[in-house]
Amino acid sequence: MHKLIILLLMLACPMVAMGEEPAQAPAVGTETPAEQDDFTEDDEFLFEDEDEVFIADPLEPVNRGIFWFNDKLYFYLFKPVARGYRWAVPEPWRIAVQNVFSNLSTPIRLVNAGLQGKFSDAGNELARFTINTTIGIGGLFDTAKDHFNIRKKDEDTGQTLGHYGIGPGFYLVLPVFGPSNPRDAIGLLVDSRMDLLYYLAEGRTYWGLKAFDKINDLSIDKDTYEGIKKDALDPYLFVRDAFIQYRRNKIEN
Repeated sequence: MHKLIILLLMLACPMVAMGEEPAQAPAVGTETPAEQDDFTEDDEFLFEDEDEVFIADPLEPVNRGIFWFNDKLYFYLFKPVARGYRWAVPEPWRIAVQNVFSNLSTPIRLVNAGLQGKFSDAGNELARFTINTTIGIGGLFDTAKDHFNIRKKDEDTGQTLGHYGIGPGFYLVLPVFGPSNPRDAIGLLVDSRMDLLYYLAEGRTYWGLKAFDKINDLSIDKDTYEGIKKDALDPYLFVRDAFIQYRRNKIEN
């Protein structure tokens, strides 16, 4: 789910599915060995932490309405467009596009790692940006990971605020962006101002390119959201609980 949405344009909704290339979600509590190999580190929170988490959801009727809207938007717009794009564009090209957008968002991860006192991670991001921008030809190739084993450290402003004790508040489903809360919604806005793409293409062009980024991510995704819809008795509750647990683990780790 990063990479599960994942579960922002990453879905209770379109945005949940717009992540890296996770495997189709299995029924809770059942996985085959092959499926286990496809999980990313960010997906492990679904299985490794069974602690009950209190979830404040005073806007549940409204959230469910937005969830329904996002669900229809996903199935009738984003997913068909992503499938057409997947058919037209070879996967190596789509992965290169994903790498470029990830490289441009490096300042988000670098700054927030530094603000949390994770200076090694901040240095890691600086090294990745330098290598991928130069040897990786403007970020088209993730040379830092493929040849130097320097992997991306996923940090954002929402995590930084949580690191300093600011709670998430209540659960919130944003139109198009999906599962969130007041703290992470503010973080999303702050993060957008640290994205290098914001300064290369301002205004509507920026948001249009971000939408393209998410369509590209969705074209690489292996129907994560469809798996949730198939296996969960109540997809809204599944996405809500998974998102809360995911964000808590990201902050604590």
